[in-house]
Amino acid sequence: MKLSSRVSWFLLAFGVWSWIIWITFVKNLWKDGSGLAFDDAGDPTAYFWVHLTLAVVSFLLGTGVGLIGFRSVRRLREEAAGAAGSAGSRTANE
Repeated sequence: MKLSSRVSWFLLAFGVWSWIIWITFVKNLWKDGSGLAFDDAGDPTAYFWVHLTLAVVSFLLGTGVGLIGFRSVRRLREEAAGAAGSAGSRTANE
């Protein structure tokens, strides 16, 4: 399947967004002082484990989507460079 340039860049941007958002979320979850993520003894609560699982799964899915976008952008650039190179060599040979 060949993706358009617009879709490829969107998927890549989504992957980068995922890294920024979910890493920030986990950092904030880890430093939570509201009592939701950790109980009075400092042990993780169910809230912590559910949200950590959500963050890890979302991070992995975002990484996969971003990799698809990255590979597609790279392939589109290689095809464009190859087309420009073959057009340039055709003109030089004529």
